[in-house]
Amino acid sequence: MAHELEFVNGKASMAYAGALPWHGLGVEVPADLTPVQMLDAANLNWRVEKVPAYAQIAGENISIGKSALVRDRDNHILDVVSDDWNPVQNEDAFEFFNEFVMAGDMEMHTAGSLKGGQIVWGLAKVKESFELFKGDQIDAYLLFSNFHKYGCSTDVRFTPIRVVCNNTLTLSLNSSVERMAKISHRKIFEPDNVKEMLGIATDKLGKYKEMAQFLGSKKAKDEDIVEYFCRIFPVNSSSKKEKELSRNAQIALDVLHSQPGAEYAEGSWWQPFNAVTYMTDHLVGRSADTRLTSAWYGANKNLKTKALETAIEMAEAA
Repeated sequence: MAHELEFVNGKASMAYAGALPWHGLGVEVPADLTPVQMLDAANLNWRVEKVPAYAQIAGENISIGKSALVRDRDNHILDVVSDDWNPVQNEDAFEFFNEFVMAGDMEMHTAGSLKGGQIVWGLAKVKESFELFKGDQIDAYLLFSNFHKYGCSTDVRFTPIRVVCNNTLTLSLNSSVERMAKISHRKIFEPDNVKEMLGIATDKLGKYKEMAQFLGSKKAKDEDIVEYFCRIFPVNSSSKKEKELSRNAQIALDVLHSQPGAEYAEGSWWQPFNAVTYMTDHLVGRSADTRLTSAWYGANKNLKTKALETAIEMAEAA
């Protein structure tokens, strides 16, 4: 099975506190770890160094004007970057959580390494949540993604998770809001500036609650739900038949009434939207960790934004 999660001495480079994460991976640790202790538990206590990169030509080492990002634990080359690249060390990334954890506002939840160390993440649970439709609980998390990869910025953002099915959801219709917490490696990482850009978690979560309540208040007709899934998962064929469903659209339709939490706001636009988030997090992809990577950093992250935008658009028209 293909894995994107890194393994060290046969063990996944990941730690989690509390319930087993939705992707089913990692080593369980106590729920009261400090950010640094979580870093150690996930085997992330290594540093990266910029080393001048050379090309060997006619037996001579010629500088190529770039640097290799080298991990000190095993001298593994993570990537080749420009000379003005400023690495953010994993320890500094996890220090970002310290103020919140020490104040009791958050607790460390998971940490791990993907793609051979090119992506290191820390996820902390924010002690704020809300309940919808008499039992459908949404919790908030802060995700810090530290990239040791050319072309990727340091990424810090809030993400809600639907407890009943552990679906990761999209927080905002406006993707530019998320980009505000992306910091280029050509700049020095300033934690205080990032905290200011993120704003207050409860404000963002409150806006999401309003969107969710709206979807749950609008009835969805069967034919509109089919159209919705076709818009989210179109058939990739120039010769498609009328009303033909793509494979993923059919999967979404199949789990509409069987997904965990289907009983909440049943018959509303909240239900098909969550069918999309459920299938992308739990059913589509080669393995649990490839689904995790796609949900946070890849195509499924953008797909969920599209799913929310389209659900609201169709609910408004209903």
